[in-house]
Amino acid sequence: MQTAVNRSGAEVVESGAAASTVGAPLPGIEQPRSIAPRDARALSRQFFARLAVLEEGTHEYQYARNTLIEMNMSLVRFAAGRFRGRGDDMEDVVQTGMIGLIKAIDRFEVAREVEFTSFALPYIVGEIKRFFRDTTWAVHVPRRLQELRVELAKARDELASRLDREPTVAELATLMNIAESQVVEAQIAANGYNSSSLDAALTGDGPENGEAVLADFIGVEEEGLRLVEDYHSLAPLMAELSERDRRIIHMRFVEEATQAEIGERLGCSQMHVSRLIKRIIARLRQGMLGELGCA
Repeated sequence: MQTAVNRSGAEVVESGAAASTVGAPLPGIEQPRSIAPRDARALSRQFFARLAVLEEGTHEYQYARNTLIEMNMSLVRFAAGRFRGRGDDMEDVVQTGMIGLIKAIDRFEVAREVEFTSFALPYIVGEIKRFFRDTTWAVHVPRRLQELRVELAKARDELASRLDREPTVAELATLMNIAESQVVEAQIAANGYNSSSLDAALTGDGPENGEAVLADFIGVEEEGLRLVEDYHSLAPLMAELSERDRRIIHMRFVEEATQAEIGERLGCSQMHVSRLIKRIIARLRQGMLGELGCA
């Protein structure tokens, strides 16, 4: 057995010349992440050739797959670097890119005679772009404000590191060479970048000393919604009334005429109008409560 050191200084243990063959044991690599990209490309071809003939689930298969992942992490960092400065946590971007790398490793075939780097990068970049599409801008804002938000994030980071504190609106406006109102507008628009579920659990006690959720602390009950429901329930009951009864209801509650005025129009006494209105209202009330049978 021979021990060699690659260009990155990482120790690789090889089993003689047989290590280059498909059926030979794989070299033992102690620090896969420290291998230089050029060495990783060469070793990856060897590991992929061996991975293709190994039985999934075996210890050697897992070793080959895990080593390929660690050796090629530089591809993820390279792809993630293209998205630096967007104001997102780069650790989240890298972790998302790792998903793309793993998918590429599981789907790569040596027989295609394509460099793994060329095959993997579209998977990694595609996964990162999907991450941004699915997790950013919970509400639609104009593209101008989206771009301004990115510039605002860069300016805030620069000033925060320079001043060792959170910059003011005026300081941000001076650095970005824009009006303070535009900075405020960008800050407000940035609130639409992410959203929280109304069922998201919050710390502290809830309304009943249980787990609190966001919905417990925002919003009010809109009384007008009850009226909408009542109107929809009342409409078919009004349609069942006679023309005269509908006219009486309209005069009393829409035109706001007095019972005496209604009596004059109908040619009857005020007392009779009062009895008619009570009878109509009672019928509608029974219908609203579901107690009225066929009219």
